[in-house]
This record gives sequence, C-alpha cells and structure tokens, in this order.
Amino acid sequence: MASRQESVVKVLLDRFGATSAEQAGIQLADKPSPLYQLLMLSTLLSARISGDIAVATAKELFAAGYRTPQRMRAATWQDRVDALGRGGYRRYDERTSTILDDSAALLLDRWHGDLRRMREDAGGDPKRIRELLTEFKGMGPVGADIFLREVQAVWPQVAPYRADANRRARRRAAPLPLSRGVTHDQVRCSAAGGRFTLGDSGIRCPMVSVGYTLSCEEFGPRELARLAEQEDR
Repeated sequence: MASRQESVVKVLLDRFGATSAEQAGIQLADKPSPLYQLLMLSTLLSARISGDIAVATAKELFAAGYRTPQRMRAATWQDRVDALGRGGYRRYDERTSTILDDSAALLLDRWHGDLRRMREDAGGDPKRIRELLTEFKGMGPVGADIFLREVQAVWPQVAPYRADANRRARRRAAPLPLSRGVTHDQVRCSAAGGRFTLGDSGIRCPMVSVGYTLSCEEFGPRELARLAEQEDR
C-alpha cells in the first residue's frame, strides 16, 4: 500500500507535473535557442498574470518566429505588441514589447546570445546565475526561480535547485527521496510542487517543497481527500 507521502506525490505529478517548458512547446536542451525560449517564458511568467496566459503568449511569440534574440531584435515594436496581444498579454503588451527587446539586446551584447556563457561567467553557481538572470528587464525573483527549476534538467551544475522561499518548509518536512540524479521526473516534481505551493490547485499548501527530494509534512485524510478530489475534476 502506498504511503501517505507517496499518495501526495502521485497526485501532484498527475495533476501538476507538466513543466512550464513542456506546456509552452519548448524542447529544452543545452543550446542557445531553447535556453533563450525558456528565458522568454520565465520573463512572461514574472508578471502578475495567469500562468496559462503567459504560456499561451510564449507560444504566440514562438509561432511568430521569435525563437532567438536575433529574431526578437529584428522584429518591430508593433510586431511584438501584436504577438503579445494574440496571446492574451494585453495588460502588459506595450511594456513587455520593450522589455523583450531590451533583454535580447543584453543577451547579445554581454553573452553573444548564448546563456551558456552567462552560466560560465557565474561559475555554475546557482545563486550567481539567479542574480544575473534578474539583470534582465522584467525578470523578477519568481521568474529566475522558474528558469533555474526548469533548466536543471540540462544544466546539472545548478541541480538540485531549490527556491529560497521553501527553505522553512523543507526544514519541517519529512523527505521522500525520488532519485539520485537530475531526471525529467525530478523537474516535473519541482514544477508540481511549485504550482501547488503557489495555489494553482485552489489549496494553498506551503508545506510542500521540491528539490533533490520531494518533501511534505503529515497530511491527514481530509487533506488527501481534497487533493484526490482536485485530481478527479
């Protein structure tokens, strides 16, 4: 019989386990173009707007051909505004059009369009990479955490990545080991734990934290029943 923690893990993975990159159609790899696409997506997710709209907007930008910083810079301001609007990013479309242009310019000027150079400048240190990410306009701490959470699948230097906000939860939690390597399932667990903690399920639960292990405090039958109910909807 599955333990209580294993039941929580299963529900989290089944309902919330798709990574943000997967949702946006990014085939993540340690190459300049997909890394830039993840940077764009993380920037869009930094705004106070729903994750679904941010993902839909990223898809529109990719469909318009803006998959590299060179292509982003070659687009006109209005072209970017139009793509952002088609994705539903209308509250922030004009401001974000400028942000995307400025971010592409910074990436090209400082790291020749290749985020792997940024990683090397940081010596592979996740804390320093996070600081450098927030130098991109529009990229807040949440967006930087999303980028690092997702990129650890192809950047083993930053794994296991855990957002600072979950430190207290991890200290209280009883760990449930998932793997001894950086696997796709680990990143899925990180995505699931992050979304659940942020309340996408409608149940705010700061007890759940994810990194090298996925941990949770004791859940009573009522909490598990509520999770299962969410899963069945």
